[in-house]
Amino acid sequence: MDQKLKNEVIKEIKRQQRNRNILVLSLLLVGLLSIGYFVKYYSETARTERETNKWSELKDSDLNTSLSVKPVVRREYEEDIVIPDILEEYKILYNKNKSLIGWIKIADTNIDYPVMQTVNNDYYLKHNFDQEEDKNGCIFLDKDCDVIKGNTNFIIYGHHMKSGKMFGGLSKYANQDYYEEHKTVTFDTIYEKGTYEVMYAFRSRLYNSDEIVFKYYQFIDANSEEEFNSAMEEMAEMSLIDTGVTAHYGDQLLTLSTCDYQESNGRFAVVCKKID
Repeated sequence: MDQKLKNEVIKEIKRQQRNRNILVLSLLLVGLLSIGYFVKYYSETARTERETNKWSELKDSDLNTSLSVKPVVRREYEEDIVIPDILEEYKILYNKNKSLIGWIKIADTNIDYPVMQTVNNDYYLKHNFDQEEDKNGCIFLDKDCDVIKGNTNFIIYGHHMKSGKMFGGLSKYANQDYYEEHKTVTFDTIYEKGTYEVMYAFRSRLYNSDEIVFKYYQFIDANSEEEFNSAMEEMAEMSLIDTGVTAHYGDQLLTLSTCDYQESNGRFAVVCKKID
C-alpha cells in the first residue's frame, strides 16, 4: 500500500471516529436533557400534589369559623344584587387568594382542587394557587361565568396532565364503566354548595370563528328554551356514554373541559346537571 492510500485510510478512520464521538456526545446531551425534563416535570407534579393537600387541609380547618371575610366583587351589576356570605370552609383560602371562586371534586379520583377565576382565561393556565409560574396551572372557571348572578352553564377548564393531575383523568369518562362508578361531580362556589350529575361526555375541538358548528365552549347562557334544547341535542349526539340523564330549560349545567390529543386542538368535555 503506497503512502497516499495509507493517508486516505487514516483520514477516513479519523473522520468516522469523529462522527462517532459527535453522535455519542449528542446522545449523551439528549439523555441529560431528557432526565432534566423528567426530574423537573415530576418535581413540579409532586409540588402540585403537596400544595393540593395543603389547600385541602386549609379548607377543612376549624380556623375558618373564626374569620370574617368580605368578598371582592369585580363585576358591575345594573340591578341591586345581594352578595352572599362566603362559606366558612373557604374563608382561609379566599384570604390567601381573592381569585378563588370555588372547589371541584370527583370522589375516588385525582380531581379535588380549588377553582380560580380572573379577568382572562390565560393566567391560570401557567400559574398555581400561590400565583407562581407553574405549567400544571390551576383549575379555573371561564371568565364570562358569573356565580353570583348565575348562568345556564358554568364552564371549568383544566390541563390534561400526563401525570393524571388536574384534568388528566377526565377523558376516562369516554368509558361507560368509568362513568357508572363516577356519576356525580361536586362543584361548590365560594357562596354555595352544589352536586351535579353527569349527562354527556364527548370529544370536540377548537373551531375557527367562521365555522358554523356547535361550539360547546361558547355555550354559557341560553337566551331561549329553543337555544337550550338545541345545545342539548348537539351534546347528546356527540356523547360517548349513555347516562339516561336529561336537562330542561332552567336547569343549572356544569361543563368540565380539557385538552384531547386525538386530534389537533382537540378537546374533551364532561357535561353535568345540578341535582342538589
